[in-house]
Amino acid sequence: MSPIKEYRWTLRPPWPDQGIVKRLSDELTISPVLSDILLSRGIDTYEKARSFFRPSLEDLHDPFLMDGMTVAVERVVQALQRDEQITVYGDYDVDGTDGTAMVWSFLKSIGGKAAYIIPDRMKDGYGLSKAGVDRAMEMGTTLIISVDCGITAVEQIAYARSLGIDTIICDHHEPGTVLPHAVAVLDTLKPSCSYPFKALCGCGVAYKFVQALASSDHIAGKLGDQADRRLSQYLQYVTLATTADIVPLSGENRTLVKLGLDLINFDPLPGIRALVETSGFRRDKISAGQIVFVLAPRINAVGRLGDAGRAVQLLTAESYERALELARVMEDENSQRRKIDEETFTQAQRIVEELLDADNDSAIILHQESWHPGVIGIVASRLVERYYRPTILMTTVDGVAKGSARSVSGFNIYEALRRCEDKVIQFGGHKYAAGLTVEVDRVDEFREAFKQVANELLTEELRTPEIRIDAELQLADLTPKFVRVLSQFAPFGPDNMRPVFAVRNVEVMGQPRIVGRNHLRFKVRNNGYVVDAIGFNLGDLMPRVRQGARVDLAFSLDEGEFAGETVLQLKVRDIK
Repeated sequence: MSPIKEYRWTLRPPWPDQGIVKRLSDELTISPVLSDILLSRGIDTYEKARSFFRPSLEDLHDPFLMDGMTVAVERVVQALQRDEQITVYGDYDVDGTDGTAMVWSFLKSIGGKAAYIIPDRMKDGYGLSKAGVDRAMEMGTTLIISVDCGITAVEQIAYARSLGIDTIICDHHEPGTVLPHAVAVLDTLKPSCSYPFKALCGCGVAYKFVQALASSDHIAGKLGDQADRRLSQYLQYVTLATTADIVPLSGENRTLVKLGLDLINFDPLPGIRALVETSGFRRDKISAGQIVFVLAPRINAVGRLGDAGRAVQLLTAESYERALELARVMEDENSQRRKIDEETFTQAQRIVEELLDADNDSAIILHQESWHPGVIGIVASRLVERYYRPTILMTTVDGVAKGSARSVSGFNIYEALRRCEDKVIQFGGHKYAAGLTVEVDRVDEFREAFKQVANELLTEELRTPEIRIDAELQLADLTPKFVRVLSQFAPFGPDNMRPVFAVRNVEVMGQPRIVGRNHLRFKVRNNGYVVDAIGFNLGDLMPRVRQGARVDLAFSLDEGEFAGETVLQLKVRDIK
């Protein structure tokens, strides 16, 4: 099975009413191309554009619109008044650890008797477990607040109730047919929840909870004039979690992330400052993409290879010196994780190349009992990128096969798993990422069932990777103002992807060369305009860009540094 080499280019149709395009262009004094892109993203008025380019906390929805919020706040206030032991129980990934750090830090700041538990990936598995409830019981807990987990923990929360422990759930995953019998369930995907924005991450839901708590009379008095600054600083946690969890960067999420990135770059918490500096980045240059590919893996590494509670320690560190110690540990463990990741990817790739049929296998499902459970999700994502197939990697933990699933655009892997649920012990997740557990002796049965579902649902079109082009341009269109306005579309992510453009029939100038790890660098000319171009991991396309060749490029715009100066460059996605 060879990797996918060709993409289909799909040009987005222009906005049907060009009168609206012109009106928005005139009102904002921007290029019609950019106003057309704004309209395609639902921004059709000056006021919506203001919120898009200049978001503020006032743009956020009232947290009490979330079903269960009033009851949740009342229960926490009661716990504070009674000096009850509150335990925050979070998942071991970035979303869970950041949300746990935030809620625990907030409760401590108002004098609450608070502790936290982050489960061990190897021993406890995902989510709220009975063993975790027992640990909370040993700590004298009477109220558990779950973050980024709990929505499907029906039995575990019933067990907690039997021990006299109440639970408040802050989650964003799909609920099952039966909701847990908790004091309050905060999840915008819950059928009874009419909260206007449905795509918050787990930490985002927890932030809305903290917002609501801070507004209550009992807690507002404890915060005094520190309330606004504290809530503002917590945006850094939400930003890390939202970007790392690959939820839509539109609406409320975009507001939270854009404001949070400003703080991460110019007023970071000690732990985040240490994390950025040990990763080798400048503090004032962090983008959403750098969180996803550089910072988040370091936070995840301590949970993949050891105790994820250290991530909470880092994120809540009060001194930079202590934070730096913890960040260096993360750096070391991330290096170990990368080594294990590379070994696992090499093994998985060898199996794919030897055993899978490119014509008939619509999905990749691999099981090796020796694989480390902390890296199979990462490796699954890499296999999706290379072979463009929904991919599930499984390893054996405590006698059962535990797996991570990743998908391709347009294929809902959560729904596909739902259609195979009689073959699995349990599963959960999102449209493009999920986790599952299967009896070891049923792995082959599950593999065949899932492949059948994939064969039914994956059309020929979905099997071919797509590059969606926002507009065709000339190089002359890339004026400094165009580039400056486009940069304000950031932060980029799902539902607000970096715009992709096409330019036709440009001439390759000079001699292209390979730089770094198979990156293709060259220059192109069109109607007298010459621009630098770089194609990351596109070295295999070198034969297409020989000197003097005429090519079409699909690209996004980027600003690189050369000889200490910032220069415009085309970040090439494909060459035809």
